[in-house]
Amino acid sequence: MQIILTKDVEKLGDKHDVVNVKPGFGRNYLIPQGFAVPASDTNLRVLKELMRQEEARENKKLNEYKEIASQIEELNLKIGAKSGTSGKIFGSVTNVQIANALKEQAGIDVERKKIKLPDEVKELGEYTAQIELHKQVIAPLKFEVVAD
Repeated sequence: MQIILTKDVEKLGDKHDVVNVKPGFGRNYLIPQGFAVPASDTNLRVLKELMRQEEARENKKLNEYKEIASQIEELNLKIGAKSGTSGKIFGSVTNVQIANALKEQAGIDVERKKIKLPDEVKELGEYTAQIELHKQVIAPLKFEVVAD
């Protein structure tokens, strides 16, 4: 049975993929749960139009993400943390703290899940995080952990 996935399904495919599945799996699980629709001629035409519209939307968003990435690359955030005399901080700096500092200091709102830290940040100093705004747009963010 051929179906069109309406959502990403682990170990089966991504959204808008046309896949072959066993009839029972498609009729009894995927279609009733809203994960897929049957791959009829009408649904395939609708899929083509939907993909064309999404591509246009993605191109528009991509340009916006590139502008935000250029702003992020120029930044140098300062994040305050309590530290001991040896320069080690109590706890560690997380992507939540970076997202909050980015919003407060630069006015850029980024989801915390999109911020990838190099390793655990447990000492004072300068670090670089990667912000994945889009699959094609990854911006490096320089930040400095300073004593509070």
